[in-house]
Amino acid sequence: MHIELQFLPILVQWPMLLRGAALTVGLTAVATVVGMLVAVLCAWTRMHGPLALRWVVGTYVELIRNTPFIVQLFFIFFGLPAAGVKLTPLTASMLTLVVNLGAYATEIIRAGIQATPRGQIEAGLSLALTRTQTFIHIVLPPAFKKVWPALVSQITIVMLGSAVCGQISTEELSFATNLIQSRNFRAFEAYIIGTLMYLALAIALRRLLNWAGARFLFGR
Repeated sequence: MHIELQFLPILVQWPMLLRGAALTVGLTAVATVVGMLVAVLCAWTRMHGPLALRWVVGTYVELIRNTPFIVQLFFIFFGLPAAGVKLTPLTASMLTLVVNLGAYATEIIRAGIQATPRGQIEAGLSLALTRTQTFIHIVLPPAFKKVWPALVSQITIVMLGSAVCGQISTEELSFATNLIQSRNFRAFEAYIIGTLMYLALAIALRRLLNWAGARFLFGR
């Protein structure tokens, strides 16, 4: 069997591919910033919060970690309108990614916090720092350093998982790839290019996060 690959019909659609890749990057950026904030707050709550809040956060974490991402996406986009909450595909995608990353990162960050020696916390308190200041300046930096590789991997997984958002017409990279191949029927070539673009994005994201973590979060 002779297979003739024709990439030109795909590559001429480069503006659509770039727009899709840009939206994927944007979704990942929002999910990372907001999701990490959610994770830090939830990790602190699970360790030091009131019992009722610990139960709520624990339920959230277990619920998200034990259900498929696509089910979470469909629930937010198709299910919430039944309760009177109607979201655009882009908003639903961002919300789902934040909720998903927040749950997974909560347990990762909590593990890092638990690994912080008690002596460091007591030293911070002895310097007249408040518990909040001690948590932010004494506990979090070494905790992030311990678990940063796991967090980087989880953020990368979330970025790759954003491809599912095309199922609700969010115009990210996988949506653009599907649309292009549906127009010219060059599915094999379209998905090769889409795969290579996701690979490039994942590699770039890992390098950026590794640099940013050492530069801004915990130092070298």
